[in-house]
Amino acid sequence: MLRLSLTEDERDALQRLRRDATLTPLERDHVEILLLAAAGWSAPRIANHVGRCAAMVRTRLKAFAETGVPSVRCQRPGPPPHTARREQVAAAIDRLLGEERTWTAAQVAMALAEDGITLSPRQTRKYLQRNATWRRTVRTLRHKQDPARVARAEQQLAVLQKKGRPGG
Repeated sequence: MLRLSLTEDERDALQRLRRDATLTPLERDHVEILLLAAAGWSAPRIANHVGRCAAMVRTRLKAFAETGVPSVRCQRPGPPPHTARREQVAAAIDRLLGEERTWTAAQVAMALAEDGITLSPRQTRKYLQRNATWRRTVRTLRHKQDPARVARAEQQLAVLQKKGRPGG
């Protein structure tokens, strides 16, 4: 059984955290777990009280033993965001989009690679979606069609439709 003894400072800090409006419900459970463990409750009894499993309670108690009061807060998984790189990529994309041409995400990714920024088209698309000026091009061949050929094809289609009618 894990025993937890709190110093007066730790107990005061946990009591203050108990009333902290920025805590998530899970973090409130962490505070409750620590206070109940300090009161002499066993891990299974605490788990039953807070509606969690005993293994989670033990994990919380071990985390508190290692890091203290900061262990109450949930940490985001993974490394912190690399804001300098995000700004670098955003500036390069803004520069590219300022040119008078139409870009696809794959083309932007290739242009960024020439600047030494390696991104997949999918990741490039995420950056482009943050940019309000970018819109994906329409998937159509209308801009490549010859108007004269289109008119002839429509005439042929109209003739074929008339032939297909009964009584025509």
